[in-house]
Parts: sequence; structure tokens; C-alpha cells
Amino acid sequence: MTQPQLSLPPDRLPKQLTLGPVDLSVSDLERSVAFYQQVLGMAVLEQQPGTATLGAGALPLLQLTGRPGARPAPAGSSGLYHFAVLLPTRADLGRWVRHVAKLGLRVGQSDHLVSEAFYLSDPDGHGIEVYRDRPRSEWQWDLDQVRMASDPIDIPGLLSEPGAERPFDGLPDGTVMGHVHLRVGDLAATESFYRQVLGFDVVARWPGALFISVGGYHHHLGLNTWQSEGGRPPRKAAPGWRACTFSCLPLPIWSI
Repeated sequence: MTQPQLSLPPDRLPKQLTLGPVDLSVSDLERSVAFYQQVLGMAVLEQQPGTATLGAGALPLLQLTGRPGARPAPAGSSGLYHFAVLLPTRADLGRWVRHVAKLGLRVGQSDHLVSEAFYLSDPDGHGIEVYRDRPRSEWQWDLDQVRMASDPIDIPGLLSEPGAERPFDGLPDGTVMGHVHLRVGDLAATESFYRQVLGFDVVARWPGALFISVGGYHHHLGLNTWQSEGGRPPRKAAPGWRACTFSCLPLPIWSI
């Protein structure tokens, strides 16, 4: 993990924190670009030999770097669990679900109380979440801890949401990178770094996992040891997560 590219933040990060592009390496760049265009509905914003930037509208969401012939990281490694693309509305999520169903893809799903989320993987096994948030007025808090769960989604209700019947023709304007979830080797050490060094708040704890954010969001980062307790980062040759970018206006952009 690289150090933030600025002076360390104060005890509390600005509430305006947003996530920028997630940087991934992939074993076959053309295959990955085609996947993200067809399945996620991302647009190619820029492509050069060995790299591609994809996003929604003019907003970059992914930076892909090709590593031809790279093999997946071994089981138990730390690294990316998933990145999460946040759609503006429930109808947008319903349209995307209809789209992947027509493609014949099987996806996981979970109602997290604060959000409704679907899960899949890209050709290199990078985890992806596509979700929509419920209004913050519907989130429930126990003091400083937000209630989250892994309940079944009301799929009929989602697909009958007004507007969900319209064809999916790519990620809508307003789509952003909502959060990133990482596999880590030592949860206590990771919590200490993100809380004491970077200034995040812990807003939820699950067995083997914690969720951190600023500004009262349900989480900007998820961190877990479910498959990576004591694990090390994968070898550099493996396709995987390289960095993600945060913007904390009025502070400069920084990356981890």
C-alpha cells in the first residue's frame, strides 16, 4: 500500500470525501475493456497501448493496465475484495439487473438495509458490486454505528420500480465509485492505520470485518479478513488492485 500523496490529514477528514478511479491490472486488456463495456455499460474515455480509462459520461471510474499472461493471485492473499459502482436511482439498478439477466449472467445479491447490491466478477476475478443507496433518512443508527445486513432483495419490487422497464444503454450520468472493499491480513493494524493515521470513522463492525467512512456515509471502505487472515499482498505479476483515489476538498487528491 502506498502512502497518501499529501501531508497527512487532520483528526477528521472533510465531509466532502469522494472516491475517484480504481486502478486495476488485468491479464488481457482488450478482453477486460469489452467486459466492462458490455456488462457494466462503461464507456471508454481513453485508450492507449497497454492502458484504458473507462467511466460513466465523462467521469473516470476505472483505470486498467494490461499485464499479458499474468496469473491470478494465490488464495488467501490480501488485496481487492470488490469495488462498488453506485447508480443514482433504484430504477437505474433495475434496468441494469434486467440487462445482465438478458446476458445470461448469474449475480449475487444482498439487501444491506442502507443499500441494495448485486455482485459479480470480471474475467480476472476482480470483485464488482453494483448498487443503489436508500435515502439517508431511512438508514438506522445505534449511536455511531449504522445498521447493515445481508438480506434478500425484493427482486419483483426492484424490477417493477417505475422506469426500470426502460432499456439499459450504459451507465447513467451521476454514476460514481461508491466504495472499495479490501481483503487485509491484520484487521486491528488496518483499523489503527485508517482511523489514527488517515482519520476515518468506523461506522459498522461485523465478525472479521469493519466499515469506515467520513461524513456519516455507510462506508467508503470495507475491510475484512474473511479469506485473508495473515495473508500477504499478491506478487506484482498477478492481476489485481493497484490503487484507488480519494478527493477530500479542499485538500488535494490522494491515493492508497
